[in-house]
Amino acid sequence: MTRTPEPTGRLLRTGDGVDLVLTRTFRAPVEDVWASVTDPERTARWYGRWEGDAAPGRTIKVQLAYEDQAPWTDMRIDACDAPVRLALSATDEVGAWHIEVLLAATEDGRTELRFVHHLTDADGVAEIGPGWEYYLDMLVASRDGTPQPDFDDYYPAQRPYFEAQATAL
Repeated sequence: MTRTPEPTGRLLRTGDGVDLVLTRTFRAPVEDVWASVTDPERTARWYGRWEGDAAPGRTIKVQLAYEDQAPWTDMRIDACDAPVRLALSATDEVGAWHIEVLLAATEDGRTELRFVHHLTDADGVAEIGPGWEYYLDMLVASRDGTPQPDFDDYYPAQRPYFEAQATAL
C-alpha cells in the first residue's frame, strides 16, 4: 500500500479569479532549477519535452509525456525573465490554461519554486490540483534521482482536499 502524498496547493482569490499556488524548495541555485523547468532535455524527465523557437510571444510544441497517449500541445510563452519567471498559456479541449513559474533564492542557498495556475474560478480544481501536485513531485524526483511518483496516489485521493479549498473561498 502506497502512502498518499500530502497536498500543498492553496487557492487564493484574486481580482481576476482564483490562483492555485503550489511551492517546492530545492537545495540548488536558481539557475539550476531554472534549467529544470526550461531545458527540453530536463523537462522531458518530469513533464515532457518541447520543441520550437522559445522566446516571449512565440509558441512552442510541448509533449505531455505523462498524459494518456503523450499528446502534443501548443504553449505560448507569455513572459520569460530568466532565471526567475516563466509565464505560459495554452488552450485545449478543457479550456484556457495560464500558468507561471516563479523562482526565488532563499537566504540559506536554496531555491523556492512557486507554481501559479491562474484560473477564472475554482471549477475543476479538484482535478487540476492533484495533477499539478503530481507533476511538481515528478520534478522533485527527477532532480533528486528518486523513483517517480504514481499518479494514482494523487487522484482521486487528493480530490477532497482541493474541494475543501474551493468551498472555503
